[in-house]
Amino acid sequence: MENKHIIIASLIIAFSLIVSVLIYSNNLFKIQNLDNTLVVTGSSTKIVTSDLVKLKTNFSRTVSVSQLKNGYSLMEADEAKVVKFLTDNNITESEYEISPISMYEQYSYKEDGGETKYNLSQQIIITSTDLEKVKALSQKANELINLDVIYQTNALEYYYTKLPEERINLLPAAVLDAQKRAEAIAQSTDRKVGTLKSADMGVVQIMEPNSTNISSYGSYDTSTIEKEIMITVSADFVLE
Repeated sequence: MENKHIIIASLIIAFSLIVSVLIYSNNLFKIQNLDNTLVVTGSSTKIVTSDLVKLKTNFSRTVSVSQLKNGYSLMEADEAKVVKFLTDNNITESEYEISPISMYEQYSYKEDGGETKYNLSQQIIITSTDLEKVKALSQKANELINLDVIYQTNALEYYYTKLPEERINLLPAAVLDAQKRAEAIAQSTDRKVGTLKSADMGVVQIMEPNSTNISSYGSYDTSTIEKEIMITVSADFVLE
């Protein structure tokens, strides 16, 4: 009877060893399968010239609460001067938009009995494909200031409107770059790069030329007319 129990125990142990070997072999097969895939990132770039410019400006007045009515009249007169200024500089009605008057209270210190003051302002957004015309306009703020208009301009913003097409055009070059990198890696291990299994395009970087200011979320620099577009591709290749 004791010998019978020993035989059964031996069989159980042997069976467990066989199952363990099979599981281990299966894991090795999966690991080998994973090792047969090489993931490489490729990129491609292109220098482009902006074809759209945006200029944000505003004019304002600061008045006391008792002078609000007069303040609105002053803003109306200022708007007429701004519109004439834009027209004189060949900015068409389709190229600009003037916001309604916004008003907010100034929370600055005031002496006892002093009146509350309010800031009245309107924003003008100029958008045009004529970059030089808007650039010249941005340098003439003094003309409105000389007319007693409190006028401010922000920095010019340059955009490139053909970005969707460029992304597609740059894609093949990025995949080819990834393939070349994969081949360089494979050669160091005496293996060859096979077929492309998959490719995923990453974020797009729109940068100042020769810049390294990139972001994992993508970037869009609007400060320069010339821009460098860069796209990246994560490609999976089969290793042979």
